[in-house]
Amino acid sequence: MNAENKGRAQLEVLLEDIQMPAFLDKSLLASVNLWINIAEARSSTHYDPHHNLLCLVSGTKKVVLWPPSASPMLYPMPLYGEASNHSSLTLGRPDFSLHPRAENLMDYSQKVILKAGDALFIPEGWFHQVDSDNLSIAVNFWWQSNLTRGISEHMDSYYLRRILRRLTDKEMDLMLPKPASVECKVHESKRTLNGDADGDLHNVDKVSVDGDLEGKEVKLESAICHMEPSALQALHALVSLVHNGVNIPNPSRVQQSLLGNGAIACTEGDPKNCVVFHLEDDPVAKILWNTEPHTLRTMLLYMADKFPRTLEALILHLLSPVGAEALTRKFDEIDAECSEEDRSKFYQIIYGALDDQFAAMDSILLGKESFAMQAFRNVLDKYLGVNMEDGPKVRARQNFQG
Repeated sequence: MNAENKGRAQLEVLLEDIQMPAFLDKSLLASVNLWINIAEARSSTHYDPHHNLLCLVSGTKKVVLWPPSASPMLYPMPLYGEASNHSSLTLGRPDFSLHPRAENLMDYSQKVILKAGDALFIPEGWFHQVDSDNLSIAVNFWWQSNLTRGISEHMDSYYLRRILRRLTDKEMDLMLPKPASVECKVHESKRTLNGDADGDLHNVDKVSVDGDLEGKEVKLESAICHMEPSALQALHALVSLVHNGVNIPNPSRVQQSLLGNGAIACTEGDPKNCVVFHLEDDPVAKILWNTEPHTLRTMLLYMADKFPRTLEALILHLLSPVGAEALTRKFDEIDAECSEEDRSKFYQIIYGALDDQFAAMDSILLGKESFAMQAFRNVLDKYLGVNMEDGPKVRARQNFQG
């Protein structure tokens, strides 16, 4: 029986021999299916768009289930395909080099053995694989969940955007995990800092830094001296990375052009490897992310006063997408610790030290949007099986038995 497509109800005459479960409202049934196996069989791993009550009449079935949250580990087929509710994995012999997310897949599974007279409720959207023995007969009932019935079509686009936004935010958090502790974790650099055209770490003037900025001129030398050794090393390493990554030219010789998409392209001294999305691949982003907010605030103010060209090169040339996201999240943490007036003065000092503060803001914004775009691509791949760079592919035939 198929209430949604009566033309597919090939054995409706048998329906009168099937007793409906007492708790089911017949008017809500979408389909009643009869499954008969005369040899051992394994279904593909898939989910159904309905609640599913699987009732075993004879024989034995082994069922493995995964919740919808395990979808990324199951590598679902592309949403545009004819088998979009199926996993692309071969669970008997998965290739972890091709599907690394599947390595811990079985840790999230639940296994059930059904014998004659048993029934198993499989919620809508749960992935499942069914192994049947030599001779088994089963009947299952499909019906729509209250949630699915309650979603109005005119809200589809809104729910789609909300869900994709939530999954993208979650993916961004996975791409930029919180530091293991609040301590600054910067490994000691083997490089030494030879100074900058604007000054060095021990030749400092006055600038407003930690604490209440209003009416206070605090010596940066004093602020630096009170920093933890790991924080001093972070400052040392950050300046060294910028110097080693960019040949900082004289400002009069810097040629910049604004690309059509808002990116800043430098024709001189541009590093070759700046498009980085993974924290572990970006030493600059790691320093920014693993430094406590108040310490990073002092470091940036120091750079703005003593190494303004280094700070500018950091933002324009060394700030990868993950670096831009790390920096702006740290800005949010710094903002949470300061008064509104102190926040305003902090950004005035930082951006006021740059030759072109709008180019710096554009560079940070472009990096953040690139990071978010990569997270969105990951969501499409993990949850929808869609790779934005690939089209439909010929796939090996699978047994899509329910």
